[in-house]
Order: sequence, then C-alpha cells, then structure tokens
Amino acid sequence: MPHSRRSDRLFLIALAALGGSYVLLIALLILADVAFTSPSHFFHALAKPEIQFAIRLTLITCTISAILSLWVAIPLGYLLSRFQFRGRALIDCLIDIPIVLPPMVLGLSLLILFNHVRLGGLSLEEFLQQRLHLHVTFAIPAVILAQFTAAAAFAVRTMRVAFDEINPRTELVAMTLGCSRLQAFWRIALPQAWRGMVTAFTLAWSRSLGEFGPIYVFASIYRMKTEVLSSTVFLELNANQLQSAVAVSLLMVLLAAAVLTIVRLAGLHAAHQTPKA
Repeated sequence: MPHSRRSDRLFLIALAALGGSYVLLIALLILADVAFTSPSHFFHALAKPEIQFAIRLTLITCTISAILSLWVAIPLGYLLSRFQFRGRALIDCLIDIPIVLPPMVLGLSLLILFNHVRLGGLSLEEFLQQRLHLHVTFAIPAVILAQFTAAAAFAVRTMRVAFDEINPRTELVAMTLGCSRLQAFWRIALPQAWRGMVTAFTLAWSRSLGEFGPIYVFASIYRMKTEVLSSTVFLELNANQLQSAVAVSLLMVLLAAAVLTIVRLAGLHAAHQTPKA
C-alpha cells in the first residue's frame, strides 16, 4: 500500500510538471506584457483616436459575426445531431475546413470568390456594387465576413455537442402529444440548448477577436477604416510603437478573459440548475 501511494504521488507530480509547464508559459507571457508597460502607457495608448476607432469597430464586428455564427450554428448543429442523411459526412468535413486551413488561405479564398469568379460577366463584388450599392472587399463588410468565416465552424461544433447532450426522446414525446417537429424544436430542444448557445456565441466572438490573416488579405488594413484590434497590433509594431502594441495586446487579453468568464459562469449556472437524481 505505501509503495502504491508513493507511485501515485510520483505520477501526479509528473502530470503536474508536464501540464504545468504550458500553464506557466501562458502566465509568463501575460506577466511579461504587464511588466513591459505601465498604467500610464496603457491608458495613453488607448486614448489614441486610431486605437479607439479600432476598439469600437472590433466590438461591433465581433458581435455581428458572432450573431451570424450562432444563426447558422443552431440549424446546422441540430441537423448534424439529430438526422442521418445523404451528404452528411461531406457537410461535416466542409465545416471543419476553416478550422484546419491557415487563416491567410481563408482570406485569399474570400478575395478570389468576390473579385475573380465571374458569373454573367460580373464578379460578385461588381454585382453587389451595381445592384445593392454595397462594397464588400477592402471595407467593413469584408472584416465581418472574414471573422464569420473563421468563427462559425467553432459555433457549429459547440451547438452540435449541445444538442447531442439533449435526450431526443423528449422531442419524440412532444410530437406524440401533437407537436410538429418545428414546435418540438422550438419548445423543447432550443430552451434546453441555451447553455450551448451562450458558449457558441462567446467562442465565436473570441475567435473573431483574434482573427488577423483573413482580415489582412480580404479587407486589408486601413487606419480608421478597416482597423480592428488585431490589425492595430500589427500597425503599431510596424510604426515601432512597441508600448502601444503591448497595450492593445493586453486589452485583447482582458477581453478574451471576460469572454471565458462568461462561458464559465454559464456552465456553473447550468450545473446548479440541473436537478439531482
């Protein structure tokens, strides 16, 4: 027995050492940023008009892209969770492509789609400009579309897991009592999936916050036009403004931490609300 306890202790120490090394690295990265700057430098950098514009645009575009991600994640997650149909494996594979592709490739593919694929003699960008007077490429809609393309896949995966955790028998019982499939989804499945919706929204929002590659290629980086926080870091580094770049980086860390806190609180609330058997 003592030998077994010693072996268990050594095993736990090894786990803590291996896993803790990565946790320590993340903590040191944040501490390095904090130590490099000061509160005065931090607030001075955030007072710049360019950075304030980037903050506003980031909050707006990330929120819109997260809403769009949730809008497609709910039906896709439900379909993949509840139904077997022809082409399901292909759809499942296509959804994962934005997760594994390099971000620059997503941006390049969006640029090719809107500007170089022609139907009826017009590119999609030209069609939208002539018919709807809407500029997408190198404008704010391109920022939103780039964020959405990268973030929606994570939202879909989250919603699929959320629906997988809901017993389908509850919907079947509702349908035997006279509900249609739509009514069973709206009244039974969707209310139970609220935790997944919160998680999907916040994950999509945080993913949009960190996007740079697709935005750089598809929307480009114009100060006070398509500049979001991730591109501000790039611009400030290019201008040799290291203090400002670190200040913006810390702001993004704070925003990401706030988003993760929301996810954790939603999980804790759901756990407290779950009836014990």
